[in-house]
Amino acid sequence: MLTIQQKAEKTVDEALSIGERFWNKMSDPDLWLAIAFGAIRILVIILLTRLIIGVINRLIQRFLENQQKSRISVNPRRFVTVGELLRNVTSVVCNFVMILLILSEFNFDLGPLLAGAGVLGLAIGFGAQSLVKDVITGFFIIFEDQFAVGDVIKSGEFRGTVEMIGLRTTRIKGLGGETYMIPNGLITSLTNYSLSNSLAVVDLPVKNEKSVQDTLALIKLALTGLEEQVEAIRSQPEVLGVQSLTTAEYVVRIAAECRPNGKEEVERAMLQAIKEAIEVRELKSMEG
Repeated sequence: MLTIQQKAEKTVDEALSIGERFWNKMSDPDLWLAIAFGAIRILVIILLTRLIIGVINRLIQRFLENQQKSRISVNPRRFVTVGELLRNVTSVVCNFVMILLILSEFNFDLGPLLAGAGVLGLAIGFGAQSLVKDVITGFFIIFEDQFAVGDVIKSGEFRGTVEMIGLRTTRIKGLGGETYMIPNGLITSLTNYSLSNSLAVVDLPVKNEKSVQDTLALIKLALTGLEEQVEAIRSQPEVLGVQSLTTAEYVVRIAAECRPNGKEEVERAMLQAIKEAIEVRELKSMEG
């Protein structure tokens, strides 16, 4: 049996031994050299991550600026949304990789961590397939600039003006005032009527008793200068000639290039101008 004094001496010797080993460890130049190299590697990883994020963000900004200049009609807020989304994704991915690299410097076993993240992502994907599909489709709608707020589009049986584009749903206001909320995953194909100029076409029926030359001359006179009066018209309306003929009447076709979604407005303006010219001619004939 050890006496109390012997136990105390043994405890003191153990404490001194631990202190000595600790001091020897802390005074070991190889340890501090390894710590210094590890700190330098971590610093380099952080700096490289910041540099990569900055370069990618600049490339994203340049790409979005080029896309914005290439569109006829564009909502700048969409490109701000796309830019922020891409920058956030870039930041999350790069910082996640940076954290993994830093943990590897501390000799952490990354296998279980990566496996857990994969299982979690798989579970989320299976549990919200519809939501994930809507979000992915919405991202590509915004990224590829398929349509913008204010565009007139048709998707399936829905046609109207786009009021809102989100990552999950798109809101469309129908021509009759109704509002459609369409999940982006259901937009498999669409027609955009706002990306290029439209062509307004009017087919004017005329009785066979009327002279073709007089009718064409009257129409050309009526439409002269109409592009200066109606902002939607892009060029002088063109009288194409007789489109069809029956025993009772013939049809004269008139066409005019107009701004996107201005087709109906221009067609109404051309019909009104022609009708007014006919009334003026009839009035002059009665006076004569």
